[in-house]
Amino acid sequence: MMRRHRTTAAKAVEYKDCDTDLSFSQTLSSDEDFEEWRPQEPKPKVPRKTATAPSALEKKASAKRATKPKEPKIPKEPKVPKEPKPRAPRKPAAERKTKATKVLKDSGASGLAGTKRKNIEEGKNKAGEKLADGPNVLKEDESGPSVRIKEERLSFVMPEAHKADRWAGAGSSLAGLKAKKEEVETEDFTFDEPCQKKQKTSGTTFGQPTALPPSLANGLRNDLNMNWDFIELLSTLTCVERWVCVNIISLLREENTVPFMVRYRKEMINHMDADAVRDVQLVYEELCSLSKKTQSVIQTLKKDGVLSAELEHELRSCRSFDELDHVYSPYKKGSKLTKARRAKALGLEVAVSALLDSPHTLDLREWVKPGTEGLSSVEEVATGVEHILADMIAKDPETLSYIKTLCENSFVTIQSSVSKSALKEREQEKAVQGHQKPNKNKDIDKFHLYFNFNNNIQRIQSHQTLAINRGESLKILTVKVNIPDRVKSDFTGWCINIRWRPKTSAREDLYAIIRNAVEDSYKRLILPFLTRSYRTKLTSAAEKESIALFVRNLRQRLLVCPVRGCVIMGVDPGFRHGCKLAILSPTSQILHTDVVYLHNSGQHREADKLCHLMMKYSCTRVVIGNGTACRETESFFADLISRRRFHPLDVSYCITNEAGASIYSVSPEAVKEMPDLDPNIRSAVSIGRRVQDPLAELVKIDPKHIGIGTYQHDVPAGALKAALDGVVQECVSFVGVDINICSEILMRHVAGLNAGRAKSIAEWREQNGPFNNREQLKLVKGMGPKSYQQCAGFIRINPQTLPSAKFSTHPAAAVLEKPVSKKGKGKTCGNIPTSLNPLDQTCIHPESYDVAQRFLLLVGGAADQIGSAGLRQCVESKVRTSSVEELARTVDTTTETLKLIIDGLTQPPGFDIRQNFGQADFKRGIVSMSDLRVGTVLTGRVDNTTLFGAFVDIGVGRSGLIHKSYITLDKLPASQRRRSLALGPGERVEVRVLNVEPERGRIGLDLIRVLQ
Repeated sequence: MMRRHRTTAAKAVEYKDCDTDLSFSQTLSSDEDFEEWRPQEPKPKVPRKTATAPSALEKKASAKRATKPKEPKIPKEPKVPKEPKPRAPRKPAAERKTKATKVLKDSGASGLAGTKRKNIEEGKNKAGEKLADGPNVLKEDESGPSVRIKEERLSFVMPEAHKADRWAGAGSSLAGLKAKKEEVETEDFTFDEPCQKKQKTSGTTFGQPTALPPSLANGLRNDLNMNWDFIELLSTLTCVERWVCVNIISLLREENTVPFMVRYRKEMINHMDADAVRDVQLVYEELCSLSKKTQSVIQTLKKDGVLSAELEHELRSCRSFDELDHVYSPYKKGSKLTKARRAKALGLEVAVSALLDSPHTLDLREWVKPGTEGLSSVEEVATGVEHILADMIAKDPETLSYIKTLCENSFVTIQSSVSKSALKEREQEKAVQGHQKPNKNKDIDKFHLYFNFNNNIQRIQSHQTLAINRGESLKILTVKVNIPDRVKSDFTGWCINIRWRPKTSAREDLYAIIRNAVEDSYKRLILPFLTRSYRTKLTSAAEKESIALFVRNLRQRLLVCPVRGCVIMGVDPGFRHGCKLAILSPTSQILHTDVVYLHNSGQHREADKLCHLMMKYSCTRVVIGNGTACRETESFFADLISRRRFHPLDVSYCITNEAGASIYSVSPEAVKEMPDLDPNIRSAVSIGRRVQDPLAELVKIDPKHIGIGTYQHDVPAGALKAALDGVVQECVSFVGVDINICSEILMRHVAGLNAGRAKSIAEWREQNGPFNNREQLKLVKGMGPKSYQQCAGFIRINPQTLPSAKFSTHPAAAVLEKPVSKKGKGKTCGNIPTSLNPLDQTCIHPESYDVAQRFLLLVGGAADQIGSAGLRQCVESKVRTSSVEELARTVDTTTETLKLIIDGLTQPPGFDIRQNFGQADFKRGIVSMSDLRVGTVLTGRVDNTTLFGAFVDIGVGRSGLIHKSYITLDKLPASQRRRSLALGPGERVEVRVLNVEPERGRIGLDLIRVLQ
């Protein structure tokens, strides 16, 4: 599963030789999309005794507060001096005491806490060197400053702090703080201090626990019950540091979403991007699936009565499905009894042990039992011993490791050739013309590149792997893995002379038994295992690369910059049934729909009708779908523009991909949204909206129907759907949604929401009017604390959609004053504020509102100035005089959280991250393929990417191909040199025409540069 960089590329499949889209498949990229993190050595623990030094200080602080919070069991605190929280939670004090004791056992956190207390004890904890980790900081004995800072922290920590602090270790920030009276009651919709703040250490390394917290570790150990270290194996397979894996697993098991982790827990995941986190999540889920499969196999074997302690240990030591299948296959139901099991049933295991341990005592004649099958002669006994020994060799971990090492250092190849059945069918088709299957001959010709294909196993491209697999499944190709004979000879010599050599001298006939067993094991057991292993690894890598390509292409397509502020006409072109028109307002409302017949008689009448509609609605943009009659419709509009028929309007048009529009037009969502429109008209509406707001429109369509990537039918459907749904959620969440105007379908894809919660939000909005602030989301049916935490930061309350609303001048007042209590399934209002909070229009999470307010006071700004030039100037001035790190310490937060707050406060109202991405290209004239000449330099936009190249729309009706060999590092911006192929849909490029094949409709291009 671990990917390795390659220094050389495989033999490229020339574009000119590819007859069909089969060759437009995936390839295993030599440049990965993410950095490979290497696990680092865990830091040594700080001795536990250093953590007890400040006990007197803590006892004094807690005693000083004992009367105010009215906690009857606080006097018992000296027995557990590291009580983490003084406030009265809803759980009994005794239970809190037990939890606090468990927290002390966290190795990663205890080291942090111990180091901190040691600094306090030695008087080295100066204000300028204070760690900004929230919970793990205690001030010096000066009561004045101490009380002030502690009260600030208490207001910063959201009220729900009753849960055990898994990461803070011994001593919480609340251990010496004055509890606020109104926070004694428990609340549902509150958050613990963000985990990354609890983990911050010094320098550049941030929060590096070497193991999971005891509670999570025990739960994971009970769930998996395998012999390997889960964290170590995950770190090795993903090339991510161990402490990052610990954090990611903890966050995933706490039901955190990937967008939430990437934006609001950056320092916990070491600033990994969403793709890298999903890779870790995928491997984590695979290991969990492996564990479940192992448990199922063990239960099956136990039920069958064939499970031994040795077999169970072998099963629990398996680190992949291949290894598990290799161990389990001889015991599967329905499979005939293996040779080794038949020999074991005859009791020959004792003879094998004697052969290896004391061969001088072994006499095979003693095992002969005339009349017993398998023991009737010395030859049969020797054969049985060979079978058992061959089985032992094939399952020995050291032996398998050695043979894999030999193969890695050898030239192992994969070979494909046309099958005999395919050749026979082709001959029959030639002999009997007119009776062949319509497409079978064409299918055979698709694979002509692989009729005599041979490539190194380490250099084969992913699209080649998928093509070979498809050809094999269609019985057109036969495939085999070739392992050099030198591997067999080296392996045989190592086994006989080293690994399986008898402990004492043996007779020549016994050595012959060992030699025969080794050769039999290699040919009958190990070679098929290696072949299956290689094919599985190649297929798995190709499938992952294919899915990664889909993910990247989909992200690029969803994040295309919307075209706003103009009226758009969507056109679904057609010949016989006419061109369907839909005129949309700047807010995507349907103004007019119609059908015009541009390619029949009466074109002049239809042109006048078009001009009238364009003038009536002041429409200046036309969006044409790229389906049937696209080129003819484009030519028609280009002719009208050239003749200035739309004057004085400055009209331009663009071509957009209409993939999935017809499927969406007959979907239940489309019927619900546009019940009175014909499905063909709905397609025109969808085409127009794809340019107005691509994200809002494309999320309505199943991602696999959008027309991105290749070989989607050759990858696991479940894995592809999960990956595409994940990237849709990521894009929707990072862009953000205005909760008062977005569609229910769009809301479903926000992190923390689903179809049920989105429906509940839409119903609440219809019954109660628009949301005034994020706090009101807590009143929605089905919105629990975790869901609110995950979605709140991605939901916007845009003041432009509430023109009559007035801001509260004190955003902090919008924080809950009283908990929202639940009674049965209903919800009561409590003290949810109804005033607007200016911070609700930003990307700042509600858990950081107090920090944002403190930062505003520090820079001398106000919340109602968010996005203004004055506030931006104040913030920039403050950052210039003091570094972000220093400001973060001042407001008691982490650097990443403060950066996010600064972005949220300084970004202009209505800021959209998509504005940095390219828009659709509008044009006024048409260029045909016949106008192209070799050497012509053009600009275009990437339409689709595969792992053998990128297809670019250069405006001639056919996309040209930039082969991967022309996409070199020197032609790419520095920011894109780490990405696989470095290009994605929507990117503008400058290209040079290399060759034109009009009869085949093919254009070869060379990349000159990527346009920024």
